Amino acid sequence: MSTLTIDIRHAEPQDAEAIAETHRAAWSYAYTGILPHKSLRQMLERRNVAWWRRAVRGATSILVLDVGGTIAGYATLGLNRARSLPQEGEIYELYLRPEYQGVGLGKRLFIEARQLLASLGCDGVAVWCLEENHPSVDFYRFQGGRDVAEGHETFDGKTLKKVAFVWE
Repeated sequence: MSTLTIDIRHAEPQDAEAIAETHRAAWSYAYTGILPHKSLRQMLERRNVAWWRRAVRGATSILVLDVGGTIAGYATLGLNRARSLPQEGEIYELYLRPEYQGVGLGKRLFIEARQLLASLGCDGVAVWCLEENHPSVDFYRFQGGRDVAEGHETFDGKTLKKVAFVWE
């Protein structure tokens, strides 16, 4: 009998290839049909292994969800970029490979990201997501987030509404 380990840890440079693969799978699953094809393809190409290697060495905190040696998800987080919101921390991204969604792993990664921000002295957390990404909107509402603001982003001429969820 073998034991499956689930670990959430800080990303390391050697994780870059696995994070890039996870990013590609998660974003393709989440945004196909929402973002214009050209915009999505360009984002996926830009976030290649070299990009992730630089990101891991950068100032943004990156957590990985390691399930039995497979990077099943990741979260990027740091200081809140929206000056209009009083929350000091922000989870910029939280994504899981599609095959790992729906079993509570996203919640574990989300809780760990919030705890890391709190340990860094951040009072409150904000998360932005596209309104058309219904699974993400539902996830953040289920985690107790309050939607308090909205904005817009334009992708290849298509303007999409985004929603800010906050936690105190």
